[in-house]
Amino acid sequence: MLFNYKAIDINGEAKEGTVDAINIDVAISSIQKRGLIISSINPIEDGGDKNLLFFKFQKKVSNKDIVIISRQLATLFDAQVSALRIFKLISSEIENPALRKAFIEIADDLQGGSSISKALSKHPKIFSDFYVNMVRAGEETGKLNDTFDYLADYMDRTYEVVSKAKNALIYPAFVITVFIGVMVLMFTLIIPKIAAIIIDSGQEMPIYTKIVIGISDFFVNYGVFLLAALIIGAYFFIKYIRTQEGALAFDNFKLNIPFVGELYRKLYLSMIADNMHTMVISGISMLRAIEITGTVVGSQVYKQIMAETMIAVKGGSSLSASFSQYPQIPGILIQMIKVGEETGELGNILKTMAKFYQREVVTAVDTLVDLIEPIMIVLLGLGVGVLLASVLMPIYNIASTAA
Repeated sequence: MLFNYKAIDINGEAKEGTVDAINIDVAISSIQKRGLIISSINPIEDGGDKNLLFFKFQKKVSNKDIVIISRQLATLFDAQVSALRIFKLISSEIENPALRKAFIEIADDLQGGSSISKALSKHPKIFSDFYVNMVRAGEETGKLNDTFDYLADYMDRTYEVVSKAKNALIYPAFVITVFIGVMVLMFTLIIPKIAAIIIDSGQEMPIYTKIVIGISDFFVNYGVFLLAALIIGAYFFIKYIRTQEGALAFDNFKLNIPFVGELYRKLYLSMIADNMHTMVISGISMLRAIEITGTVVGSQVYKQIMAETMIAVKGGSSLSASFSQYPQIPGILIQMIKVGEETGELGNILKTMAKFYQREVVTAVDTLVDLIEPIMIVLLGLGVGVLLASVLMPIYNIASTAA
């Protein structure tokens, strides 16, 4: 990226020119190294960054990518390689273009004198507040290799638990979607033709056949309007849940769904315990750990709880006493945290509870899958059976009468 600058040299003479740099901080650093005092600096407008559009369409940086990168960072820091050299080495090996671009910019920032945590914080879509604060703590304690190991372990655990929970819901969602698609095709293409034969026969139709034919007529005559209404409804629903009020209401709804709500609750609790354990053992203050955990937990309900808890703890309350005000926090977690506060082993207690809830998530997922499969088979069988009986019984009666 090119920048126009105006500056003054050591003799007081005015200087003008351009400098090519990855960002304005690096540009300023480069000019200052020439012994110039900058009076103004501005990026050159060139109709937009051509690479920006390219990177928008690149594959997103996955949790798996960050886990692998964190392992590499830990290994290289453990080998006493300089930070600048580490980021340059890794950037040359990264396949993901967006992540490679980020690492090149981070290396340039480091070369310009920035700290690692500050350089990482310029890429919030890749490195969360949690990640940045962990790195900052590692810089302050001089244990960056341990910090990146902690981060890789944490993200590995989180990725495993979250992906297992998501994958458990993919199969039933796929089956239900296919079933709905098949039913729509039946009602719009097959049933109308069979209904015409049944109606032309003039025989009395059972009530369930009338209902099926009525549904078919509705899809044929008003299906377009129904589809338009669903699309508009989905648009406004998505728009609503992107608001703070809507996200809070939707997260509350998810937590109250039978079986699924319990799965979500255990997932969020495992993330809270694991986040706080990782930060507490890294030397991050309790208040900061509570604040950051609220931003990365992924639920507006628990985010609000963590925000209110931070205010209470700041006012002198203990973490266990603050958590006890919320029914979303189970008693066992509150009691274990209280024990940790009294014994000074809060970090280890949180680690124990994180493992406990991770096992609970895995168990809940397995139970949910075991429940969903037979329920889906029964419901799909009943749906297909009722539909077939509704159209085949009249046809059978017509054939019997004709014989």
